Amino acid sequence: MKTVFSIDALDASASHAWRLQSDMQHWRSCTYAEALLVNDARLSAPEAEKINGHRMQPDEKLGLVMRGKPGIFDFLMRGIFTHAIMHRLTPPPTPSREQMLDTIAALTPGTPWLLYLDQGAHFRTLDSSRERIIGNLAIAVRGEIASSAAYVGPAAVSNEPLMDRTWRQFLGGWLEHLQSRKMGIFVPDVEKLKNEADYLAMILKQASE
Repeated sequence: MKTVFSIDALDASASHAWRLQSDMQHWRSCTYAEALLVNDARLSAPEAEKINGHRMQPDEKLGLVMRGKPGIFDFLMRGIFTHAIMHRLTPPPTPSREQMLDTIAALTPGTPWLLYLDQGAHFRTLDSSRERIIGNLAIAVRGEIASSAAYVGPAAVSNEPLMDRTWRQFLGGWLEHLQSRKMGIFVPDVEKLKNEADYLAMILKQASE
C-alpha cells in the first residue's frame, strides 16, 4: 500500500479550494479533494500534519499565504483553512471483522478508548485521555470514545447486535474515506446504515477504480 497527502485549502463557504504545489509556496485553484496533478505537492503524513489546519489568506502572487494555526476563537473554522487529503497510489485494503473483534476484546474497561481504522484498514485503539485525536493523520475512520464494559472488552464482543452495528458503521466510514479522500471520518449513525454485503460491494468497486 502506497499513499501520499496533498494539502488542500477550502474557504468557509466551501465554494473555492486551492492546492499546494511541489515548490511548497504556490497554490493553484482546484476542486476540493480532486485527483493529483503532476505539480501538486506529495507529502508524507508527518509532513502533512505540520501544514494541516493552518489559517490561510489570499495572495496575488502565490495564490495563498499562511497566517498561522487557528486561534482560541477559531473553533468555527471561519475563513480559509488547510486540510490534508489522502491519495492512494495502490488499491486500498478492506477492513477485517475478525481483527475488529480481537481489538475490542483486548481492551480493558475503564479507559476512554477510541477505536479507529488506520490508513491500512487495520483496527487500532488509542487512549483519548493521553493521545491526540484532532489532526492525527493516522486516523482514517474513527468511532465513538467508550470506556464501559458494555462497549469494550470480552463482554462487549459477545453482544452480537452491537458488534454487527459497529462493524457496519466502520464499513460505512471506510467507504466514505475512500470516496472523499478525507481523514478522521466519523462512522455513520446507526439509523443510516446499509447491510454488510452492500458496503463490501461498494468498497470493492471503489478499490477497482
